[in-house]
Amino acid sequence: MENQENPHQEDEKAPMDMRIVDYFVRIIRTVFLFLFWGIVNVFLGLFLGFADPDTSTTGRMIFFYSFACITLAAYLFVVWKTWRKQGHTTDNY
Repeated sequence: MENQENPHQEDEKAPMDMRIVDYFVRIIRTVFLFLFWGIVNVFLGLFLGFADPDTSTTGRMIFFYSFACITLAAYLFVVWKTWRKQGHTTDNY
C-alpha cells in the first residue's frame, strides 16, 4: 500500500555525478584521438606507400615520418592539456 500513496518515489533515481561523466568523456576522447591518429598514419604509410622503403622515395619517407612525429607531438600536447585542466564541473542536482 505504500507504493500506491507515492508512485513517483519508486521512479526517482540517484542523480549522476557529473565529475564521473567528465572523466569518462576525457578517456573516450583520448582513446578516439589516438585511434584516429593511428588510422591516418597507417593510411598514409601503408595504403599510400609513404613508409614503404621499397616503393617510396626518400623525400616521401622524410615527409611521412616528419608528419607522423609532428602530429604525435600535437596529439600528446592535446592530451596533456585535456588531462591537466581541473575545471569546475556543475552537477545536475
